[in-house]
Amino acid sequence: MSGPRRRKATDRPAARRRRGPQRDFWGSATSEDEAVELIRPADDPTVMLRSLSSPPLPGRETVAVHYFAAVAEKAATLAVALAAASALLDTDEPPEPL
Repeated sequence: MSGPRRRKATDRPAARRRRGPQRDFWGSATSEDEAVELIRPADDPTVMLRSLSSPPLPGRETVAVHYFAAVAEKAATLAVALAAASALLDTDEPPEPL
């Protein structure tokens, strides 16, 4: 049995893609002037999942609901931590100067 055939390299130049306009990753000076709304943590992050009813998994609905709820709670916890780290968490206390 013979080995795989090797393709011969062609002398074509590689196709070049047009690049779009360069944008600043962190925004521009005009974006800094806009007011940012503070984020309030949800009282119950699983309420939307419960409103959709149980998943259509015969014999496994209870386990699936438990895991979906765990994922939603973990995501909500991480979102609150990220908001707190960015000083965007809505607390009743005035924000501390940086």
